[in-house]
Amino acid sequence: MALRSEFKKQGNWLFKYRSFIPLAVLLIGSILVIYAEFKPGVSFVKETPFESIYEIFCILISLFGLYIRIITVGHTPVNTSGRNASKQIADTLNTSGMYSIVRHPLYLGNFFMWLGTALLTGNLWFIVAFFLFYWVYYERIMYAEEQFLKKSFGKVYTSWAKTVPAFVPNFTNYTKPDLPFSWKKILKKEKNGFAAIFLIFTFFDVAGELINGRTDFNYYLIGICILTSFLYLVLKYLKWNTNVLNETGR
Repeated sequence: MALRSEFKKQGNWLFKYRSFIPLAVLLIGSILVIYAEFKPGVSFVKETPFESIYEIFCILISLFGLYIRIITVGHTPVNTSGRNASKQIADTLNTSGMYSIVRHPLYLGNFFMWLGTALLTGNLWFIVAFFLFYWVYYERIMYAEEQFLKKSFGKVYTSWAKTVPAFVPNFTNYTKPDLPFSWKKILKKEKNGFAAIFLIFTFFDVAGELINGRTDFNYYLIGICILTSFLYLVLKYLKWNTNVLNETGR
């Protein structure tokens, strides 16, 4: 099989399961965080004066990734930039807002969301492995996605792709979004990531304290975790049982 065909085949398969495969990376990261509680030497931040500050830094990195997703999704029309997994969907080609400075802003946002968790391990080798994994993993997904968009939109796509970089933003290309920002779409589409960030970091904090026989938990973090989890459940209910979050064309 030609390399291009192989990349496309792999990319389509990874696209379909892109919500589940990274969980394996999260599992490995969780094991390393817990292992560092028994062997602090494997982490470059464990038992250092700036450990708490570093944890906040990691959370902010993940939230920055979520912010990128929010300002991207909030300006997009229906059937674009979604969480669909079964197949590629694009009724229109997004070229304004975040899509005017980078072709794959959602994957850029995902990178920072996962990077915050990877950094929390404090394990240099795992962080390097994360960069390599993300590169190989999403390179194939982006390739398959771009082949689909090229086939769907032809010269319109190729003309846009010539001036907009794939992953590293070029802010000189920025153009105002075509659509106004929609909080309803964000609440419906991005509730998962918001709740997951605080759930993951809270789990690591609580597990670390319990392993060391302490109860000096970060109650601010626990409180935010409970709040975001409750918000997730409410939004989940509203999405499936009401029309409150529905918006024409979004």
